[in-house]
Formats: sequence, structure tokens, C-alpha cells
Amino acid sequence: ETAAKIASARFVLMIGALARLHRAIGQFMLDVHTREHGYTEVYAPYLVNAASVQGVTSLQKFEGDLFAVPRENNEKFYLIPTAEVPVTNIVRDEILSGDRLPLKFVCHTPCFRSEAGSYGKDTRGMIRQHQFDKVELVQIVHPQQSYERLEELTGHAEVILRRLELPYRVVTLCTGDMGFSSAKTYDIEVWLPAQNTYREISSCSNFEAFQARRMQARFRNEKGKTEFVHTLNGSGLAVGRTLIAIMENYQRADGGLDIPTVLQPYMDGLKAIEPVRT
Repeated sequence: ETAAKIASARFVLMIGALARLHRAIGQFMLDVHTREHGYTEVYAPYLVNAASVQGVTSLQKFEGDLFAVPRENNEKFYLIPTAEVPVTNIVRDEILSGDRLPLKFVCHTPCFRSEAGSYGKDTRGMIRQHQFDKVELVQIVHPQQSYERLEELTGHAEVILRRLELPYRVVTLCTGDMGFSSAKTYDIEVWLPAQNTYREISSCSNFEAFQARRMQARFRNEKGKTEFVHTLNGSGLAVGRTLIAIMENYQRADGGLDIPTVLQPYMDGLKAIEPVRT
């Protein structure tokens, strides 16, 4: 209610230990992916131009889902819906040396979505927000390795859930459920006992050369000829939804919240958030 007073519906305000836990989750994810999985951390712009959006998806198709900021000359900035947009565009209009592949990037950003068309869906709680944090994994790879790398990237997202000891499942999407730009997508869904269902916490996709062709992102092969790279990305993970999953799976009968063991070092050793006594 306070967040709605400050902004509008579909925003959240966290204070104190809960805000600290939210920060700890993102930091934990970054540490695992950079220290153990070989990703390079990226700090990226939260505002991008139209060419960057068009490079990874269809601006005409999804512009209604984005927040736009007017610029001069009738141009616009767009608040990023995911770090996929700025990070994948690192290789736009580039010809990479083949021996540089794969490039593996991780980026923690707020994400902004208008949620057009979602009226009446998940109007309460933190599931569907205009602003939310996400740790994004992006790989730029050799075409012959892209499906192997998709399995690797999906596994990296799964590691986070296993370390947090959260129940989850992996679903292979059928063609009708995938985005138009994806060649193959896995959804990772975490169990939320209060809803008695699994909810998506990560989507990991291989776009083959779809985005690369739009961005003119190429590499020079061993024969010296240029080819389009393949691009992959996935959430590693959505921070807010991970917080929800922890709150639902770690809450005690007295209303307290146990802190997952792997997050306690990020909370100065705090083992639980105790209920407020009135």
C-alpha cells in the first residue's frame, strides 16, 4: 500500500531486514556466476535506444510493454525490460575473433515492464511488478556449440535454486509457448506452497542466429570467413521471485523467516528474521 501511495499499483517497497535479504540474494547470484561459472560481470545502462531493442526483439510488437522516455528529434529512450537488451547489444555491429568465443556475461539490473495486457493478473503481492530486479546470464557462442551451451546456462540457473534448497522443475516449452525469436526455451519453475503451484523464475533460451542477424554480430571462423554468432540468455535468477520462494518455503509456524544457509554470510551471520511482536 505504501509503494502504491508513492508510485502506483505493481510496485513494492521493502524496508530493513527484508530489503537486506533482497540485496543478499542478488549478490549471492553474482558471486556464484562470476566465481564458479566463468561469467564476466557487466554494469549496463538502464535506458537504451530503439536500435538496441530492435536488435534483440521486435520493437513494433512489444513497444506497448515498454516504458518510453522522449528524447530530442522525436526519438525515445526505453527503460530496459531485462538486461538481455543492453548486454546482448555489446556485440552489435562487431566482428569477433573466433577464439574469443564463448563470451559469458552476467548483469544485475532493475527491469521495467508496463505489463500491458495483464490487467487483473497477480494484482497483489510481488509476482508481477512494473519494476523488479533480475540477474541475467548472456552467452555469445559458436553456432556449433549453442545447444550444448544452452544446457550449461540452464544448469547454472539451477545451481542457484539447489544451493538455496528450493524445490523446482524444468519445463521444455512447445513452439506455441516460445517467444517468436527463440529456437529452444527451458522454463525453470519454483514451488510456491501458498499458491500450491509452480511459478516461472527463469526462462533460458537459444536464439541461434536470430538476434545476431538483426544486430550484425559476427565472428571470423578458422578459414577467415565471417559467420553470425549464436546468442543465448536466461535469468539466473529473478531476484524478487526468489525472495518470494524463500519467504514461502522458509517461513516458520510462528511467522519468523529462516535465512537459507548460503545467504547467512551476506546477512552478517543472521540466521532468521524474527516476527514483529506487537
